[in-house]
Amino acid sequence: MTDENQNWFQTTHWSLVLRARDQKSTQAPEALEQLCRIYWPPLYAYLLRQCHRVEDAQDLTQEFFLRLIERGWLAHLQHQDGKFRSFLLTFLEHFLSDQRDRAKAQKRGGGVTFISLEEMQSEERSAGAPADGLTPEQVFERRWVQALMDQATIRLREEYLAKGEIAIYDQLKDLQPNERGALTYVQLAAQWGMTEAAVKTAKHRMNRRHQQLLREVIAHTVTRPSEIEDEIRHFMRVLGG
Repeated sequence: MTDENQNWFQTTHWSLVLRARDQKSTQAPEALEQLCRIYWPPLYAYLLRQCHRVEDAQDLTQEFFLRLIERGWLAHLQHQDGKFRSFLLTFLEHFLSDQRDRAKAQKRGGGVTFISLEEMQSEERSAGAPADGLTPEQVFERRWVQALMDQATIRLREEYLAKGEIAIYDQLKDLQPNERGALTYVQLAAQWGMTEAAVKTAKHRMNRRHQQLLREVIAHTVTRPSEIEDEIRHFMRVLGG
């Protein structure tokens, strides 16, 4: 691995995997939590699309992540080639096969909760949205895309919060010109004591920064900088349906 690739790798999801699999490290729990927050939604949506009941999909997702820790599945990774989401989906299929071969002797999940109840309920609404004609794999990809978009949006909001501009963020984030009921650029300009042109510029900057953050989030899912453009193209194909 070149110096450029080595430096890049330190910020990718694979670097989180390495930290999460080192159970002696104090960084392992935080790294595992970050991975869960990114990949829990698409895995849950995949299971729900497999015709599992909501309760079963929740339990299976929890159990799957639990086994990543208890059975040391992450420790079996000897290299970092390929997409981490593909690795997870392959392991999930093996996990489901194993589950089908077992009798349900006890409640799944081991009492460990990776995602809060509120977040679970939000995921239920998202994963349960109409997806006629989509395979579980396609639903997984769509929820993966949404999870990355959510990550970029969270980072954007945190930046505005840090600057003390959260009120501006809240009003600009969903602003769509000519949308019924929405404040116009002119009204916002009057409210903020700015020109209409300045409000439009602020909206443009927000959109551009969101695109930059989304690119960064997508980039961190690959192993090498040379893979970024292909991954962004894949992201856009999935987004476009």
